[in-house]
Amino acid sequence: MVNNGLSKIEKKVAFSLASVFGLRMMGLFMIMPVFALYGQHLTGFSPLWVGIAIGAYGLTQALLQIPMGILSDKFGRKPIILIGLVLFAIGSLIAASADSIYMVVFGRAVQGMGAIAAAVLALASDLTRDEQRTKVMAIIGMCIGFSFALALLAGPIIAEHLGLHGLFLMTAAFAVLGMLIVQFFVPDPVTHAPKGDTTAAPARLKAMLKNPQLVRLDAGIFILHLTLTAVFVALPFVLVHAGFPKEEHWKLYFPTFIGAFFLMVPLIIIGVKKKNTKATFQISLLIMLAALAILAVSGQFWAIAVAILLFFTAFNYLEASLPSLIAKFCPVGDKGSAMGIYSTSQFLGAFCGGMMGGSMYQFVGSTGVFIFAFVLVTIWLLLSIGMKNPVLLKSYTLTANIKNKQHAKTMAEELANLKGVAEATLIAEEQAAYLKVNDQFDLSEARAVLGSTE
Repeated sequence: MVNNGLSKIEKKVAFSLASVFGLRMMGLFMIMPVFALYGQHLTGFSPLWVGIAIGAYGLTQALLQIPMGILSDKFGRKPIILIGLVLFAIGSLIAASADSIYMVVFGRAVQGMGAIAAAVLALASDLTRDEQRTKVMAIIGMCIGFSFALALLAGPIIAEHLGLHGLFLMTAAFAVLGMLIVQFFVPDPVTHAPKGDTTAAPARLKAMLKNPQLVRLDAGIFILHLTLTAVFVALPFVLVHAGFPKEEHWKLYFPTFIGAFFLMVPLIIIGVKKKNTKATFQISLLIMLAALAILAVSGQFWAIAVAILLFFTAFNYLEASLPSLIAKFCPVGDKGSAMGIYSTSQFLGAFCGGMMGGSMYQFVGSTGVFIFAFVLVTIWLLLSIGMKNPVLLKSYTLTANIKNKQHAKTMAEELANLKGVAEATLIAEEQAAYLKVNDQFDLSEARAVLGSTE
């Protein structure tokens, strides 16, 4: 039967993976609103090194995303995710013990070695149907956004009472909690796509890098996270200069971020109902441009508050929609590799944003940072002109009489060989099969393989 809502397994996948991603990203984000203000006691402190420390995790993330994505295709998503969370915890402990900004940079770089974004997003794609994937990715994206909101609230409070040492220890604790969620709450998928392409072929990465739709999205996430990181190198200083005490910054960040969630909802609804992702995508970019323009020209507190609200609205929508678009446009069975390229671009953007934001703030001030970000987002808007609206395949959720894991693998292979089947995913513990198909698909043939009569 066709299921138009999230299934039980999809809800479980969405919220468990969103929690893991959110905990990890919260650990990374908590430093952003506070490090420039609370790290001034560290040896070697300067705006440039603040930017490097904030973005350092992005460099190692960028270097390891593709290898980790390929490994997740070959050895399984969950083992790679767990290894990444262990590395993230180790990096947090290194940063917690630092007495110089250089050691914080090293700890942040080790945090980045836990490059699990590609594996997490690929696992979410493995376990969701095509027409429901936008919802699941939106939940993950919103949880990342909400983790950002909590980071903006918790970061200043923790730093005020426990210092940077306590903040990084809290980050390590989040990593441990994420491991427990992965181990005990996230299902194990059995996935098989046509021609045995569930394991990533490095030779095919070049083809994905030539895909104009994927490259456009990869460039977009690079610019998005470069802008985010650069803005948060300068913004804490701007707020202090506007007369807003550092210990009260959360009182601005948190409500504006929550308000941005409500403003984002109409964009999602319009995109889904009108089936015009491109239009809502471009509207979001225009909103971000308006926010950056306000930050560049006005130092008034209320203008800054409005700009932050607009910025978060655009950021939330774009962060939620980009992974889903990657999953739709990438070759079947190469999600881990496609997500690896995407996440490499994302975290390389964070690293470059820290570098550029720190150096530009040190030499040309906050206005230069915001103008630089404005120019980059304008380039992104121009790139989006050639963007296509994704075409959805039909998806089915069927009951499967699965005896054991090996039986599930056999069924997956048989389903993949059926005419019209683009992808088949079986979940043994749910006795369920998820199929992505085209118009040549014969439902009765799939039911015969699954032993289903529904």
